[in-house]
Amino acid sequence: MNIKLIVVGKTDEKYLQEGIAGYLSRLKHYVNFEIVVIPALKEQKGASPEEIKMRESALILKQIEKVDRAVLLDEHGKQSTSVEFSQYLQKQMNAGIRNLAFVIGGAFGFAPCVYEASHDKVSLSKMTFNHQMVRLFFVEQLYRAFSILNHEPYHNE
Repeated sequence: MNIKLIVVGKTDEKYLQEGIAGYLSRLKHYVNFEIVVIPALKEQKGASPEEIKMRESALILKQIEKVDRAVLLDEHGKQSTSVEFSQYLQKQMNAGIRNLAFVIGGAFGFAPCVYEASHDKVSLSKMTFNHQMVRLFFVEQLYRAFSILNHEPYHNE
């Protein structure tokens, strides 16, 4: 399986970059994984939040290929435990899904066209997190899910 995480804007904080890099090195043992960074458009002068959201969404859609199963990380998505998330991944693999594209939107969220192009919505929490922190949380949960599927001792339950 190939998994990509599509994000808007660079990860600025060094501690987040280091944490993400640590999980990326662990994930390579389980899955082909990449992070695709779309430039943040937040600094465009005179653009309204709605215009920025529409432009970022158009860039997101360019990164989602027809063969991808697109999954939005969205506050209104389905919440699950780590074990349930690992089962979700297993279900995708069993169904023959070869490409999963998880998407984290920018500061203003997703335009309706991105929701229409997606197959699933997943929520990491009912709480709101900085979209850069969500990257670290997601790669950790992805690593945890694969360690669960491989019966490794990382996850305690």
